[in-house]
Amino acid sequence: MLTITRELRDQIVAHARQDHPDEACGVLAGPAGSGRPERFIPMLNAARSPTFYEFDSGDLLKLYRELDDRDEDPVVIYHSHTATEAYPSRTDISYANEPGAHYVLVSTAECGNDEGPFSFRSFRIVDGVVTEEDVEIVETYA
Repeated sequence: MLTITRELRDQIVAHARQDHPDEACGVLAGPAGSGRPERFIPMLNAARSPTFYEFDSGDLLKLYRELDDRDEDPVVIYHSHTATEAYPSRTDISYANEPGAHYVLVSTAECGNDEGPFSFRSFRIVDGVVTEEDVEIVETYA
């Protein structure tokens, strides 16, 4: 199960709405080994595409160095789908290379850039196998 604060969930959704109609992407980092997302890190979709996302290789290298320096893990890797449901595509599955991460997908297909309905789902993707998991939204971590 993914436990995430309402504030972090809202930041992900806001980023997805802001970048619509292109897919948004980013990472939530947390203390190494904790499994607790704490720090919101929006990334640039280098593909600038409504159907595909790609982290810029330079930005990704910088991010992993920063995570190392801060003793953090990429707890959540998120992106949005702008015209389809919040479920990993074949491409998403092929790029999932963090077996310990939660892969969050937000669908802005119904709301676009506006307030309105969205879908927020989390998955584990290990060796090409997708497993949906429950998401618990909390105000703060106990």
